[in-house]
Amino acid sequence: MKRVCILLLALVALACGSENTKKVVGLVADSALVVSAHPLASKIGVDILKKGGNAVDAAVAVQFALAVVFPAAGNIGGGGYLVARMDNGTIAALDYREKAPAKATTNMYLDKNGDVIPNLSLEGHLASGVPGSVDGMVEAHKKFGSLPWKDLIQPAIDLALGGFPLTAREAKWFNGMREDLLKYNTVKPENVLKDNWKEGDLIKFVDLGHTLELIRDNGRAGFYEGKTAENLVAEMKRGNGLISLEDLKNYKSDWREPITGNYKEYKIISMPPSSSGGVCLIQLLKSVEPYPIKSWRHNSSKNIHLMVEAERRVYADRTKYLGDPDFFNVPVKRLLDDQYNDERMSNFNPDRATPSSEIKEGKIEGYESEETTHFSIVDAKGNAVAVTTTLNGWFGSHVVVAGSGFFLNNEMDDFSAKPGVPNQFGVLGAEANKIEPNKRMLSAMTPTIVEKNKELFMVVGTPGGSTIITSIFQVILNVVDHKMGMQEAVDAKRIHSQWLPDVVAIEGGALKKEDSISLTKMGHVFTTRRAIGRVDAILVLPNGKLEAGADHLRGDDRAEGY
Repeated sequence: MKRVCILLLALVALACGSENTKKVVGLVADSALVVSAHPLASKIGVDILKKGGNAVDAAVAVQFALAVVFPAAGNIGGGGYLVARMDNGTIAALDYREKAPAKATTNMYLDKNGDVIPNLSLEGHLASGVPGSVDGMVEAHKKFGSLPWKDLIQPAIDLALGGFPLTAREAKWFNGMREDLLKYNTVKPENVLKDNWKEGDLIKFVDLGHTLELIRDNGRAGFYEGKTAENLVAEMKRGNGLISLEDLKNYKSDWREPITGNYKEYKIISMPPSSSGGVCLIQLLKSVEPYPIKSWRHNSSKNIHLMVEAERRVYADRTKYLGDPDFFNVPVKRLLDDQYNDERMSNFNPDRATPSSEIKEGKIEGYESEETTHFSIVDAKGNAVAVTTTLNGWFGSHVVVAGSGFFLNNEMDDFSAKPGVPNQFGVLGAEANKIEPNKRMLSAMTPTIVEKNKELFMVVGTPGGSTIITSIFQVILNVVDHKMGMQEAVDAKRIHSQWLPDVVAIEGGALKKEDSISLTKMGHVFTTRRAIGRVDAILVLPNGKLEAGADHLRGDDRAEGY
């Protein structure tokens, strides 16, 4: 046993290195910034701002542009969340998360023995929920937009019909997707089936461009009615999916009250359920607030140990208590209570890792994608928008709607197919997140805005499935407690723990040798990951200027501003 432990220590030390502490500064703009997953989408957002549009106008334009230039996660066939803070202090949260079709059933992914059928909720037509992105953008524009709707959609149409050059990453993604596209599509999407894409190759999405024209000219009806809806339902019928014309007609996004909470002198404004993000983020911040984080070195063994122990407890609560509030009475007030979170950390041992098997959800009386994309926008007036949107898996269900040219989501996997069985991100589910008709599946997406002294301070979000919450948690701590700038905070190496599986994921180089040894002695078990999250954020500097944090180390992310 002793030899095994020594070997493990050696392996951890080899896997980890000393984090690069070179200070970097992101793009600094005088007035406005857009940070997104693709340079062309960020440029479109800034162009809208320069034409007199506000942050919400730019968000609409960026959402549709990403559906063209970043179809692995940008979408009109998925859903997402929007958190806004207007220059007068008004805050809002829009839930345009997908819903289960009306014909969905609780046990639809189980075999006759009650076991989960592998990949049925992940790949193909049966994996798709009713898309919400188009309705969400229509509602956001209706409430806050200032420029004409058609002006916000046209840039995406121009990209789809005129084409754009692939980045090296995108060429690799399309080459790697060819087999699955052939396997899961009833009609071959010829424009993406080349198997030798290279950086700089021009790609066009003509069918998608014409679909966007229908949305430009007819708004919501351009997607949920008429040709697009008929094509989507025909696709479902060919592939034995469930989405119907009635599902599309009845879909509606919802304005919800944002989740708010305080961390030291900062106010956190984030997404409420059906997202778990805002609740879990504030729980994490409350859990670590009493500890002297500022005096502990960034990614020191003390800091990592504290964060992991908090994450274990919060993710245990997430499994038990979070779901669609229209179907399950989520105990938000109790979960955010200071005393409750103090109680959750009362058995924290600074010298020993708590096995996840010893951690249960907190006691509340009466209660039983990773592949996503985020963008942050601040306009010249100080309006701020954080949007996280997704197809769930990379290219969603791998199904392209024939004749309309867009990828469909595989969001049904975010439900609990069976209590105690993990989804693609290893996250467990329970009764709160079981499949029910017209219900929204639970999400970890966490678009967040931070205030300091009642003024805008930060806009932040990321993709990453279950790592979304912990990535944003760390970026906020990096800025607030470790006094990093925005780009530095985004670039910093990250870790992730989610209760189960009982392992701590780390990015290569996140830990110094002595910290990895110390943490292993405490009982932590590590696994390395290439990347955790892909944060795009904006920080308001003391002089009023804006610093971008674009996660170019982990993606093609780019900031544009003026």
